[in-house]
Amino acid sequence: MKERGNFGSRLGIVLATAGSAVGLGNVWRFPYMAGENGGAAFILLYIACIIVLGLPGMISEFIVGRHAQTNAARAYDTLSDGKPWKLVGHLGILTSTIILGFYAVVAGWCLQYVYAAMAGKLVGDAEYVKTYFATFSSHPLRPVFCGVAFILITHAVIVHGVRKGIERASKWLMPILFILLLVLVTASCALPGSMEGVRFLLQPDFSKLDSKVMLDALGQAFFSLSLGTACLCTYASYFTKETNLLRSAGQIVLLDTMIAIFAGLMIFPAAFSVGISPDSGPSLIFITLPNVFHQAFVSMPEAGWAIGIMFYALLVFAALTSTISMHEIGTAFFTEEYHLTRHHAAWIITVAASVLCLFCSWSVGAYDIQVAGLSLMDFCDRLTADFLLPIGGLLANLFVGWYVPRQLVYHEFTNNGQCNKLFFQTFLFAVRYVCPLAIILIFLHQLGIL
Repeated sequence: MKERGNFGSRLGIVLATAGSAVGLGNVWRFPYMAGENGGAAFILLYIACIIVLGLPGMISEFIVGRHAQTNAARAYDTLSDGKPWKLVGHLGILTSTIILGFYAVVAGWCLQYVYAAMAGKLVGDAEYVKTYFATFSSHPLRPVFCGVAFILITHAVIVHGVRKGIERASKWLMPILFILLLVLVTASCALPGSMEGVRFLLQPDFSKLDSKVMLDALGQAFFSLSLGTACLCTYASYFTKETNLLRSAGQIVLLDTMIAIFAGLMIFPAAFSVGISPDSGPSLIFITLPNVFHQAFVSMPEAGWAIGIMFYALLVFAALTSTISMHEIGTAFFTEEYHLTRHHAAWIITVAASVLCLFCSWSVGAYDIQVAGLSLMDFCDRLTADFLLPIGGLLANLFVGWYVPRQLVYHEFTNNGQCNKLFFQTFLFAVRYVCPLAIILIFLHQLGIL
């Protein structure tokens, strides 16, 4: 059997895995949630949730993947001796492929907006920008072309393997993403009146914290780190046995959180500078912010033009680091379970995701395609976010906490007693009790029960 690939450096491990976590949600969902729910108070609560849920949940999936050194489905199968636990890996593969399909729609919109920003098509009043987005997204072919093009770009990375594809791309994409973010934060905070936006994001307002905000922070911590998708398990299968899992997880969540906070420092100062209240969701990215950039730099149109291009390039890079990880989960599965070449396995995921992207794009644009009273795209979003991800994350923690032999978990967590021994009992308690309870609360909150 051909030897599996693996990451060639510790930097590659951190950047690739952090890239899987950093995505479009960091740029539009986290800043808005923080700003509306207590600013720095929410951020502190979010960090606490990361420590309580994110770190143990991430490490538990790392343990499964690194020990088995195979794709997610076979990893759970190997550790469970063929018991039904193997379905956890299959669930993650299904979930990631569905997410890749509808995520590519929004990523394709970002790709189109890079072109639109370069061509100067986003200059105008709010109504013009709103009309531009509506016209583009409702076209039967253009958004589909952009979404499928994004999947093909992802495919081009995946077919080159772990080191020459995923790791090499991550070593370019993540530093570029971070540099763009720092430039945009600097430009935004230099605008007149921008400090009001900084205060809005970073001034703590503990009076806004309640049970709903706590559950929102818990959910953001869960979804931001790609828990429950089998991504972490798959990437960990490419870790070397010398990789310090706790340290790597800590570096990854630190990088992910920093980017989310910087995204807020990019958006809110510019919005407050021109007196526009930021919205949530796609309207923020594709309707509100083009108008913000236009107004903020009205006296320096060339600067506004450059800022717009950099912003949408930033979104493209953030989306690409996520789609690469989602694509790799299924590609690894078909490569190893059906003995296909990486090239052929990648095409299976590319075609499946492209077909789903086509129908999801149509469902929110040209055609009224509905499932259970929702557009197909919204249905896929709700299916994965409300059901598949929490279930996958819950089962992964229960599996590591209660089924996998304690000695095996200890050896993986501590690298055979070489490191992190003082934290093992805390980790085991979190995985057995704290994480399952937190995920159940997220599940109930997503369903509107809490």
